[in-house]
Amino acid sequence: AVGADVPVLTRISSTDWVAGGWTVDDSVALAAELAGVGVDLIDTSSGGISTAQQIPLAPGYQVPAAARIRREAGVPTGAVGLIVEPEHAEQIVADGEADLVLLGRELLRDPYWPLHAAAKLNTTPTWPAQYLRAA
Repeated sequence: AVGADVPVLTRISSTDWVAGGWTVDDSVALAAELAGVGVDLIDTSSGGISTAQQIPLAPGYQVPAAARIRREAGVPTGAVGLIVEPEHAEQIVADGEADLVLLGRELLRDPYWPLHAAAKLNTTPTWPAQYLRAA
């Protein structure tokens, strides 16, 4: 309905981290179906739906699901999950584990994270013309 020039992203919970619940296997199948109906990228998150969940929190803990969905379903993915260091974000994309890194809570803590990341990675961000005075 939005046309081919508008990307369609879908956020899924790749696993609910509950024994006998939704798994990454299920998400691979779902992602393939979604890609078949026009979804361009799967935003791969997880958990948050059960008090019985056992989430192994660590930097990048959701990246393996994004990598597997990308590889097995053949659809681009966005990785999330305690990704706070610019080098880590860059490595995820460079290694082909995901096509992009999405930030949530880290941007709430530091809304200038992209600028700080660019400085830490010794690169200069580009600015839209209307924002050049803020650069």
